Amino acid sequence: MPANVQRQTPKAGQESVWDYPRPPRIEPTSKHVRIVFNGVVIADSTHAKRILETSHPPGYYIPAADIRMEYLSPTRQETFCEFKGAASYWTIKVGDKVSDNAAWSYKAPSKGFELITDHLAFYVSRVDECYVGDERVQAQAGDFYGGWITADVVGPFKGEPGTWGW
Repeated sequence: MPANVQRQTPKAGQESVWDYPRPPRIEPTSKHVRIVFNGVVIADSTHAKRILETSHPPGYYIPAADIRMEYLSPTRQETFCEFKGAASYWTIKVGDKVSDNAAWSYKAPSKGFELITDHLAFYVSRVDECYVGDERVQAQAGDFYGGWITADVVGPFKGEPGTWGW
């Protein structure tokens, strides 16, 4: 942890992102995950996977089978994660509302991350609502990372101004 960072102490039932590993760990979750865009539930799952990485709120990867894929189309956007490999992006269109590059996936994730094959992750900031259980998720700051902030996760979180060097 950088010397100028003050770790928040988790309370009972909470996790600190500073206890997450690097390289990241992937784990299944049975928590109910839901995404709403333009009044339509476009994803609804109890079979998501969480990616846990030091200083980041969890990223949730939802099986394509639990996503209304008729509302998504692939884009030309691509990025590379040193851990998960090459990512492809998706645009969401529901009615006349569009959100470009709002989701991403790994067609052939790197060794150790095969569990997220045929799963998509969504930027909270690029959809209308995301939920874990009944809790509405807050977006991780910075719009580069796609972490989902809930009451059971404490930081501080990478993405805020001044955190790029972490």
